[in-house]
Amino acid sequence: MRIRFAVSADLDAIVAIYNAAVPEGVTADVAPVSVEERREWFKLHTPDRRPMWVAEGDDGTVIGWVSLQDFYGRPVYHATAEISVYVAQAHRNRGVARRLLEEAILGCPNLGVRNLIGLVYTHNEPSVRLFAEMGFQRWGTMPRVTELAGSERDVAILGLRVESG
Repeated sequence: MRIRFAVSADLDAIVAIYNAAVPEGVTADVAPVSVEERREWFKLHTPDRRPMWVAEGDDGTVIGWVSLQDFYGRPVYHATAEISVYVAQAHRNRGVARRLLEEAILGCPNLGVRNLIGLVYTHNEPSVRLFAEMGFQRWGTMPRVTELAGSERDVAILGLRVESG
């Protein structure tokens, strides 16, 4: 497996991986998104500020991705980034997400990021467990803030203080 910064040619695979997670009830979308809808979002992920990394399988195909994005969109939160990670279903439980998270965490000091925040549905136990294993702590829970498939769902705020050096 190779980890590298995402490039525009990866967008189709990134969107496909995300869309495969939509019916699993672990995204904030209830219907698939299009590549066109994600173009502007993708452009916000620059290697020098809020990167996106992809994991390539042995055959060079994109099998997962992790991204950082601005948290809350206000200047005082400049040292905090929201982190998201998705892995193609056929490559789950093989350490891909863990390796992607490691890469993102290692990159944070060079980006001026001191805090990472993951917003994860509490029913997504594999993700909650993985973030905990990576050192994230539960900084809070937003009870019943979303409605998914007719049920109100809780969202955990999982945070990690990233130390430089």
